Amino acid sequence: MPADLPCAVRGAWSAHPAFAATEAMLAAAKARSEAASKPLYNPELEFVHDRDGDERTTTAGLSLTLDLSGKRAARATVGAADLGLAEAEAALRRSGFAQQWLQATVGRRAAEARVALGEQRLALMQRFADLAERQLLAGDIAPLERDLALLARNQAEAEQATLEGELAAAEEAFRAVGGTPTGAPAEGHCTTPSVTQDPQRFDPFATPEGRVALANATAAESRASLADRERRADPTVSVNAGRLGVGSASDNVLGVSISVPLQFRNPYRAEVVAAQADADAARAEQKRVELELRARAERSLRTSEALERAWSRWSQGPGPQLTDRADLLERLWRAGELSTADLLTQLNQSLDTAFAGADLQAQASRAYVEALYSTGRLDAWVGFDRPIEKSTP
Repeated sequence: MPADLPCAVRGAWSAHPAFAATEAMLAAAKARSEAASKPLYNPELEFVHDRDGDERTTTAGLSLTLDLSGKRAARATVGAADLGLAEAEAALRRSGFAQQWLQATVGRRAAEARVALGEQRLALMQRFADLAERQLLAGDIAPLERDLALLARNQAEAEQATLEGELAAAEEAFRAVGGTPTGAPAEGHCTTPSVTQDPQRFDPFATPEGRVALANATAAESRASLADRERRADPTVSVNAGRLGVGSASDNVLGVSISVPLQFRNPYRAEVVAAQADADAARAEQKRVELELRARAERSLRTSEALERAWSRWSQGPGPQLTDRADLLERLWRAGELSTADLLTQLNQSLDTAFAGADLQAQASRAYVEALYSTGRLDAWVGFDRPIEKSTP
């Protein structure tokens, strides 16, 4: 993988609309978390003036419901857990974008490599067709062999058109994730560490999906605790003071009252049972996700290592030497040691090998990105785990 890709991913993410949407969602989650930590009840002020004949009553009162069951603390815990869930979902969205951007980049570069090979194939077939025309005029080959060369050129032209269409589709996919195929490369240098990792030390909750599952389970448990506290009634204390007048006489009055809801008709136990069931389901889902993530990480690492070994062997073999092999085949054909059919067969085999090498390189790059994502190391590779001032290209 090119060393400039991490910087390019960070730049693409900061410029993509998904970045602004994610930041807005995080800001909303932080505001809700702050709101959840505020006091649950506000005091109420009451002013009463009553006149009945000679009797006059004027009082002012203040009442406040007391949070004796710890609802505020439970709500603050839920708010913090929901904020943690929002942050995990934001990280998942960001990591998913990085994966899509990198895969789209790999696809575009693979399509460009195939188009370049197709152009090389078309040039070879055109050169071979021109040589066949001259050889026919010189009487060295039969018309049938010349026709074979022309058919091979026409086939190369048709296949090149298909490759151009595949490149257009790859560029469309790249633009869909904010890529600019004709843009300048990103500035800066980014390291590309190895993805080799011991499966026994793999932490599934370091992956984006694992963090979301863990945060969701934590939030569900905090909501179950809140439901248990919310079913407990809180008393309301009221204090009233004023003056009571009868005729020309008056006197001060003072009253204190305490009211407590009697929750015998609806004790709100069903809400607690439902919240606890949701928490149990979230924990079970967390364990299911953990099993899947461990299996995915092992599969992605093995696939990446196998494709990397295959690409290393291919790049060190005779596969990349397409031009030299084509020149050798042409010399043998000119010398009459190869028939036109044999030349086309061997030349097509060499071209197929070159295309297979380009596909193998693309598969190895895709597997590398998948291994980074599946093991939870893509954010660190891109630089998303660094402070914002260090993660901006």
